[in-house]
Amino acid sequence: MVGRRGNRTVTMGEIPANYPPPGTSGEFVSGELQPADQQIGVGVLFVGAGPASLAGAIRLAQLLETAPAVKAGLGDFPIAIIEKGKCPGAHLLSGAVINPSAFHKLFPDLPSDQLPFFNPVPGEAVYFLTPNKAIRAPIIPPTMRNHGNYVASLSKVGQWLGTQAERLGVTILNETAGVQVLIADSAVRGVRTGDKGRDRHGKPLPNFEPGSDIVARCTVFGEGTIGHLTQAALEHFGIRRPNPQIYALGVKEVWEVPRPLGKVIHTMGWPLRLGRKWREFGGSFAYPMGNDKISLGLVVGLDTAAASLSVHDLLQEMKTHPLFRKMLEGGKRLAWGAKTIPEGGFYSLPEQLSVPGACFIGDAAGFVNVPALKGIHYAMWSGIYAAEAIFEILKASSVDNPFQNGLPTYGAAIRGSCIQRDLYRVRNMRQAFHHGFWAGSALAGLMTVTRGLFPGWQFGTKADSAQPVDDKLKRSYQKGDNQLTFDKLTSVHAAGNRSRDDQPNHLRVATKIPPVIGEAWIHMCPAAVYEWEATGPRTLRINPSNCIHCGAITAKGGRFTPPEGGSGPEYIGM
Repeated sequence: MVGRRGNRTVTMGEIPANYPPPGTSGEFVSGELQPADQQIGVGVLFVGAGPASLAGAIRLAQLLETAPAVKAGLGDFPIAIIEKGKCPGAHLLSGAVINPSAFHKLFPDLPSDQLPFFNPVPGEAVYFLTPNKAIRAPIIPPTMRNHGNYVASLSKVGQWLGTQAERLGVTILNETAGVQVLIADSAVRGVRTGDKGRDRHGKPLPNFEPGSDIVARCTVFGEGTIGHLTQAALEHFGIRRPNPQIYALGVKEVWEVPRPLGKVIHTMGWPLRLGRKWREFGGSFAYPMGNDKISLGLVVGLDTAAASLSVHDLLQEMKTHPLFRKMLEGGKRLAWGAKTIPEGGFYSLPEQLSVPGACFIGDAAGFVNVPALKGIHYAMWSGIYAAEAIFEILKASSVDNPFQNGLPTYGAAIRGSCIQRDLYRVRNMRQAFHHGFWAGSALAGLMTVTRGLFPGWQFGTKADSAQPVDDKLKRSYQKGDNQLTFDKLTSVHAAGNRSRDDQPNHLRVATKIPPVIGEAWIHMCPAAVYEWEATGPRTLRINPSNCIHCGAITAKGGRFTPPEGGSGPEYIGM
């Protein structure tokens, strides 16, 4: 991309969106259902076994217990969840500090010490980092205060919620990936699941299992960030907001340490560069997981300018800072993972939260409060509100397609909840940092003081893939020592990746691209999925079996589609 500045021509980098992936968005929607005798019929289908779907399924199961006739009318499988991972929690990754309010709603008789948490937040601190110093903020910003919240492993939370759901009769179909949205009579009718047991060329192996059509009265998209079917449905119904959703990539590790960490820590500043031209927004966290483990990670926006920026390698560099080196000294890395996070906020939510036959919950809808670093309790509450709306419609209707007009009461519940209130107050805060760290911090401070009244208008946003990347904004990284710092392939092994080497490629990217685009994708990917072919013309090579399903490639110009069910990482304990 080339621009003019005065009489000079200025190179501004290349835009990834100009090199779209092969295929069309419509291929992920099907209007042709399999014959009725080959369908799997369920009452309500939740897509993805994350906190949003599990909370929704649990709440719906609780409500159906009060209405046996309504439950009986939903057939043999009143509530089902499909999960592409090995089990609930296998693909869940987050900090995580959790507001427990949704747990208390679902399990009012359980005391907090019986919920799937490690410990209450024991104290907290925010630091501004320079390369060698950690300057502690005298006051915790109001949006980041965690009094009354709990430290947890989101993976373990998912496992625990999955167990509670099954006890209530919810059917969880593990290792089942949704590949197409089923549409009939202009309404979502369910999901087509992917085949299993094909080789890298798509030919059936001896253990081949074809996918199935799972047909439901109502489908709830709770896939999490950049969900494949969610994106297909949003595109099909044309309900994206003018402000596109933007994302960050978080890379996280769990360490066993000899000394307990006595507080929750967040940092900003180094190793990120703070000037506007770099577009490097983010920060790090370190959370105590009991007395002998620490969860730490680095989160960076995917709208960065430097093609050489690698969040994985920046995390390795960050651990050499005295603040973190002291925490980890004498310890051992146990696990590693990476995941994208929706950061667009209020103005990037879908125009509608439901469509005929379906609705969107949790990170799939974009319910993340970036300044507060919170999304899990919003996800769970959205699942609860969706379940209550579904139940009321089922109870009041006797027609075969009661969700033909969507779920208007679900949208109304969100608008009247803490989800919309909290996201609206910080509606421009992430976008303020497009002006650089210092200007963004000043703007964010004014927004905090005025509860979002300042500036009084909507800040615009470009998609991450529409931001130019430049190969002249160099970064370099030291080689890992395999004690404190590690390379990408070693980290992929620590993610417990279960993908077959010979399964079909599930990643859609252009391969004949300008070098700067290839370098951006190679550095961005935390799992070493992309590299240049060793010989021949400059062509991008894809190593799909390395993929840990972080979703970053979809945000940055390609498209992640689900591989066969059961593939990907195992974040048990993360």
